[in-house]
Amino acid sequence: MINENNHVNSVVIVGGGTSGWMTAAALSHHFQQQLAENLIKKLPVITLVESSKIGTIGVGEATIPTLRRFYQKLGFTDLDVIKATNATCKLGIEFKNWCGDDKSFIHPFGLFGQGTKEVPFHHYWLKAQKETLHEEQKTKLEEFSLGVNLAKENKFFFPPEKPKSQLDIFDWALHFDAALFANLMRDYSVKNGVAIVDNFISEVQLSKGTGNIESLIFDNDQQLSADLFIDCSGFKALLIEGALKTGYEDWSHWLLCDSALAVQSSITSDPITRTIAHAQKAGWQWQIPLQNRMGNGYVYSSEHITKAEATQSLLDNVTGETLQDVRHFTFTPGRRKKAWHKNCIAVGLASGFLEPLESTSIALVETAIEKILLTFRKPTGNLPAAAHVYNQQDVDRFNEINALEYERVRDFIILHYKLNQRQDSPMWQYYRDMSLPESLTEKMQKFTQQGDIVSYPWEIFGKDSWLAIFDGFNYLPEKYDSRVDDMNSDYLQTHIQKMRNMVKTQVNNAPSHADFLTQHCDFKAQQKT
Repeated sequence: MINENNHVNSVVIVGGGTSGWMTAAALSHHFQQQLAENLIKKLPVITLVESSKIGTIGVGEATIPTLRRFYQKLGFTDLDVIKATNATCKLGIEFKNWCGDDKSFIHPFGLFGQGTKEVPFHHYWLKAQKETLHEEQKTKLEEFSLGVNLAKENKFFFPPEKPKSQLDIFDWALHFDAALFANLMRDYSVKNGVAIVDNFISEVQLSKGTGNIESLIFDNDQQLSADLFIDCSGFKALLIEGALKTGYEDWSHWLLCDSALAVQSSITSDPITRTIAHAQKAGWQWQIPLQNRMGNGYVYSSEHITKAEATQSLLDNVTGETLQDVRHFTFTPGRRKKAWHKNCIAVGLASGFLEPLESTSIALVETAIEKILLTFRKPTGNLPAAAHVYNQQDVDRFNEINALEYERVRDFIILHYKLNQRQDSPMWQYYRDMSLPESLTEKMQKFTQQGDIVSYPWEIFGKDSWLAIFDGFNYLPEKYDSRVDDMNSDYLQTHIQKMRNMVKTQVNNAPSHADFLTQHCDFKAQQKT
């Protein structure tokens, strides 16, 4: 029955790491908060199972601003997390050589210019460009982004709580040590009563009647049962795929990269305020600065370069001394056909994987957790106050939204590859020639025809993010919104220059990122020790 309620009095999370401990922290906080509000009388028992025999992937160090909202809900401040995780501040992502050698642009976390309620700023900028006859007098769209210009100058300050105009608005995220962040979430979860089982799962037992997961059987023959299981076991997908055979939707015909290398290195200069995504022959290399080290990696297509060649390419482009052996991973881009099946929910890599070009792995963990929390809403109707329930309608809705979120991120990543202008390998040519998902084709057509940016439900990236990529690849519309013509041209040019100067002034007056870290984290003192 679609409305038959399944009661949840116990939850088992399989897998620690970032996704597992974020899930545990959020669930424990959610139910504690309900208890404080006297909405329920009994908390579900939450247990996390991890094995000290199994390591975690743990290479993800770049985030997007949604993470800050996640930990703030738990009561952590930005400075709490920066200090605990050796974090640096991230204003965006710089894409190097995607448009050809020696060319780059930045995708910022923030707005471009000051538009009106009716017409976005980029339409006014397009008109100003067309009316500027001399090439040297034309402006670049990035000149109207405070986030871009702070990032280019490696400056940082906390955004104003009450911005005076859109030109003051920018957002930010963190580069951090993912293992240290997982430890922070672990400590928080344990304080909130989450139990830990350190054991190796040898078997997953299913109910012969319902097909649900009944219990986990460990190496020492102990068993653990629960009403709901959350699979955070990474690529292995021990529960959702290993036990329940849910199936996987493969997107490797759109996203060719199927392998990655990662290595840490010593820092050789002050950390910058942006992630670097540097296009290479068969993929792209990341550089992620922390306070105490640099994260490096190469995401590549194994059809277009060997593992040995990719390793050498990565090491040739690493600054500083390597601090560990190079780690290698393989993956299939795509998602589970059902992220929630039976009494099991997949979160993180168990749910699907999209290469970290836009630092979305942790963000997709956050959205999955948020959907779980929304399922355990305040009881209504005739349900007892202690009830935590879900029904098939909840499951279907979760799967629908999860699929859309993954597809929206997929489209955003594909856009980078489709618009590339590299000429050094067949891989990049394949991307330029390949057919696209219908949802992405529609978005690109709307923009190139009339400058409109379509915003779909359940998108992680907003209109200004899409604008940053379109502009970065010089994929600009021929037409602008005709309502812009109502504005006097001289008036428009005057205000365009005024906006540009306002951004410049703020950047000139801003402290450096290193000074910010020194003020709050004794960064300079740490470097001397």
